[in-house]
Amino acid sequence: MIFEFVTMENEVAAVSLPTLIGLSRNVARLRFSHHGRHAVQGGAYLSAFKGRGMEFAETRPYTAGDDIRNLDWRVTARTGKTHTKLFQEERERPVFIAVDARRSMFFATRGCFKSVLASQMAALIAWSVMQHGDRIGGQIFSERSSLELKPEHGRRAVLHFLRKLTELQPAADDSSEERGLPEALTRLHRHVRPGSLVFLLSDFRGYSRACETALLRLRRHSDVVLLKLYDPLESTLPDQGRYDFSFGRRRFSLHATQRAADAYTRRFQENVEMLSALSRSRHMRFGTCSTQQDPLPVLMQIAGVSSQSFR
Repeated sequence: MIFEFVTMENEVAAVSLPTLIGLSRNVARLRFSHHGRHAVQGGAYLSAFKGRGMEFAETRPYTAGDDIRNLDWRVTARTGKTHTKLFQEERERPVFIAVDARRSMFFATRGCFKSVLASQMAALIAWSVMQHGDRIGGQIFSERSSLELKPEHGRRAVLHFLRKLTELQPAADDSSEERGLPEALTRLHRHVRPGSLVFLLSDFRGYSRACETALLRLRRHSDVVLLKLYDPLESTLPDQGRYDFSFGRRRFSLHATQRAADAYTRRFQENVEMLSALSRSRHMRFGTCSTQQDPLPVLMQIAGVSSQSFR
């Protein structure tokens, strides 16, 4: 059997700006129930995330009973008297969408590239954020670079983010000093302000303890949603036998034994279970989406919204 990998000449290998803009029509149909635990409360575009962060208001002299975690050490050192930071609830919440653009994301045997799927999901989230009046920020990272976009309001901010997504290209395979997933997550943590809602769209290739540590650091001050994107071939190898693969002009063969196929499937499942367990233990949201799936129902499930709410 011959598998023809999707190549950059096919429309499913790259996404256009009109396509991402068109996804705003899907978000316009989002209607949340006004009863029960999914009731809309002031800007909750994904109803599972109704919280707001806290923003700095002022500094005043310390009084008995103040939380020592909020001490303003800079003012204390300058004045010689202990001061406390005061915070107030934010009227809106920054939302960050981190998109994995490493080489492994430019791959598919079915459906579209994982990078295209990530762009579609990011666009749906971004339009929803705009619709409900919150600020949208982002990060697009690869082995060679990381682009951070500060949170801003409105359609202009969304379009700027979407244009960057349409420019995604796999990094050249010629660097001896490539950045891994832990480095990208560390940069994300530095970029995200406390109280934000963070979506991470990735295939989590190369996930490690260092990645877990970085995610836990991010989770301390922000709500986090992990979305694992994958191609069906990455979850389950075909039946045992010989398979020929092509990627553009490159050709190679795979001899799949049952033992190898079972081990391959186990590794994928272990990765999913590890991310799922981490999410449960730290109250993060976690979901998976294959390159053959429609991303909108996956986001609906993550939000805890029934399909009837979208009709």
